[in-house]
Amino acid sequence: MRRLAALLLLLAITVPAIAGTVYKCSSAAGQVTYQDAPCPKTQAQETLQLSDSTSAPSPAVPVPASTTAAVDDTPAAPPPSVPNVPLPQLYGCVHAVDGSAYVSSNGNPPPFLAPMGVLGTIQAPLAQAYAPGGAGVSAPEVSRGKVTAGLIASNYVQVQDRCRPLSAPEICHELRDEYEKNAEKLRRAFQSDQPPLQRRDDELRAQLANC
Repeated sequence: MRRLAALLLLLAITVPAIAGTVYKCSSAAGQVTYQDAPCPKTQAQETLQLSDSTSAPSPAVPVPASTTAAVDDTPAAPPPSVPNVPLPQLYGCVHAVDGSAYVSSNGNPPPFLAPMGVLGTIQAPLAQAYAPGGAGVSAPEVSRGKVTAGLIASNYVQVQDRCRPLSAPEICHELRDEYEKNAEKLRRAFQSDQPPLQRRDDELRAQLANC
């Protein structure tokens, strides 16, 4: 029985996986063979019926990697954001002596001494005000070191430029002007002189992005 079971197992592996009749042939010498045709008349014959249950196993279906890999629920890091460079606060200032206008990042410039004659305090021509015996002091006298503390206190007055904060459109206008001037300098500069101009170019571009 054991030998028959082993032979049947070998037959199930080697015979094509189809349903049908298999013939067991035994010779006079005791040799056993299995075949799909009837045995020779000189050999003993037995028939075996094979069913579809002996069909070969189906090949394993590979499992997609996505179903076996661990699922990472960690949210993806957001892309680095471009730093927001706010508009600088600029001030429109008027010079206390000559009345000229200029733009500054300092809205509180330091006071300075100005001759009273150029401020219109003394109602006299400058030539007369700075003549010998006048209220002012002439350039030659300054060069000779004859200006004393009392002379300055009496004929000079402390003044300060007047400034006001610029609005956002005014600031953008000033930044565009500076950007154009800096770009022209950068275009004409030697390579060794370009790094600070390039840094200022990048800074102005970032600021103008808010305009």
